[in-house]
Amino acid sequence: MTTPKKRKTASDCRKFQTWWENEYFFMEVKGKCVCLIYNESVSVMKEYNVRRHHETKHQTYMSYTGVEREQKVKQMTTILLAQQQYFSCAKKTEENAIIASYEVAQLIAQHGKAFSDGEFIKQCLTKVAGIMCPEKSQEFDSVSLSRNTVVQRIEDLSANIKHQLSDKTCAFDFCSVVCDESTDATDTAQLLIFLRGVDNNFCVTEELLDLSSLNTTTTGKDICEAVSNAVDKTGLKWDKLCGVTTMERAEVGQVACAVSITHQEALCATTVQLSDMVNTVVKTVNRIRVRALYHREFQTFLPGVDAEYGDLLYHSEAPWLSRGSVLRRFYSLRSEIDQFFKEKDRPLHELSDPRWLADLAFSVDLTEHLNTLNKNLQGKDQLVPQLPAHMKAFCVKPRLFEAQLCTFNVAPFPTLSEIRSAFPKADLSDRKGKYVSNDIKLFATPFMINAEEVQESLQLELIEMQCDDSLRNQHQLLSLPDFYRSLEGAKFLPRRRAKRMISLFGASYICEQTVSLMRLNKSRLRTKMTNDHLCDVHRISTTKLTPDLRAIPQVCQGPLSRSNQRQLF
Repeated sequence: MTTPKKRKTASDCRKFQTWWENEYFFMEVKGKCVCLIYNESVSVMKEYNVRRHHETKHQTYMSYTGVEREQKVKQMTTILLAQQQYFSCAKKTEENAIIASYEVAQLIAQHGKAFSDGEFIKQCLTKVAGIMCPEKSQEFDSVSLSRNTVVQRIEDLSANIKHQLSDKTCAFDFCSVVCDESTDATDTAQLLIFLRGVDNNFCVTEELLDLSSLNTTTTGKDICEAVSNAVDKTGLKWDKLCGVTTMERAEVGQVACAVSITHQEALCATTVQLSDMVNTVVKTVNRIRVRALYHREFQTFLPGVDAEYGDLLYHSEAPWLSRGSVLRRFYSLRSEIDQFFKEKDRPLHELSDPRWLADLAFSVDLTEHLNTLNKNLQGKDQLVPQLPAHMKAFCVKPRLFEAQLCTFNVAPFPTLSEIRSAFPKADLSDRKGKYVSNDIKLFATPFMINAEEVQESLQLELIEMQCDDSLRNQHQLLSLPDFYRSLEGAKFLPRRRAKRMISLFGASYICEQTVSLMRLNKSRLRTKMTNDHLCDVHRISTTKLTPDLRAIPQVCQGPLSRSNQRQLF
């Protein structure tokens, strides 16, 4: 049995014929056969359907013939095309007005202006349009910039940026976060959390992860919970997180929050892995100075034991670290502090540990070298030519220190030498591994470091890389990210370690800079701004990503997402 052939559309004349225009007053519009008189379309594009429509509804137009009929068809065609263009232009104008409102809302957020300023901006635009281009006044007037609209636009922009960041985190090989806490105009503690990640192509992304409001306490536990929630909400995997920089000591999952590396002493402490020692010093000083009874008793205790100083140094702000005086004062009073806490039946066991004391002594010496540089640069009657000489000399000293520490020659570190002499039987030679860090050196100068100084798993590959003259030339010509990007991932393990190093924050300056923005955005004149809106504004003002303004209106339709639920200002 033969299968019947399928009828072809062409055989049924289901294609528009140009002669139908003059014959039946029809034209083809987007694949449909449309009547020029009534703007109706036939269900099936067949001559029979077109002719029947013409004969039943176009009786009054039968009298048009010849040139008169052709002119009538052209006239109707022009009217139909004008109508279509009108609706198309109206739709385009509406789309442009929405995009313009997003642009203005983005500028308002970036410059820390009040949400209600959108109405003032619209008045200015309308006035200018009435003078410069009166025919466009209606289009300018269609741009909605009311307070509620600006709030909605800012929420949509923030959501789009957050969505882009979530997509980028999936491609991160390593990332780190930095956080800092400050209070706003309403005395609410706001925790800024920034994320820095590196993908396989060494592309660095640095964005605001979250702005978390700490409405009660601001302990290390509170900060850890806020950071943990921000990481989880973004969908970031914890095994990719290799560093957390903050001013508090706490545990975030399996990541330890180290002392902030904003300040020069803290940078050295982080590099040489001495953050535990610094935290103990800070905790002990705070225990004595914060408790009024302890402080009075300690001040009375010191003269009785002929102490060198009459009190410990203390300051509630971070800059005290930059002077190094607290570490020196703590070291000088270490015996008195030890005796004081023993009498309180709360002994500080670290003060009898020669290894911990060696770390303290090394930090004291290191901060004093840095303070010497500060005094040389900031002293009075300094001439400009003298300043580069101080910097040049200081850049050479660390190389000497490193070479001497490799053999545990502590001559440049008199305080460390004192501890070494005080505990002659203690083996402190293993501390040099903490004081000399090769990770940064391996990352920055892989062709200058000796293979014996790195981990055994990297030694053979490092030798192969150092013997490759083409790679040596690339290292000299390219930036560090471009150089490691050019390495074959399967051949050289240092490439992966380089991504880890690049992902780390070198300072918390980005947080300090954003704190200034926060005080501008939530000033005493704008105290009603909600915490969510404050986060949205900061995400927009600090982002390096570009919001997709044409895609946002298609996704963010409907009523205000959060504006209907919160008080606006």
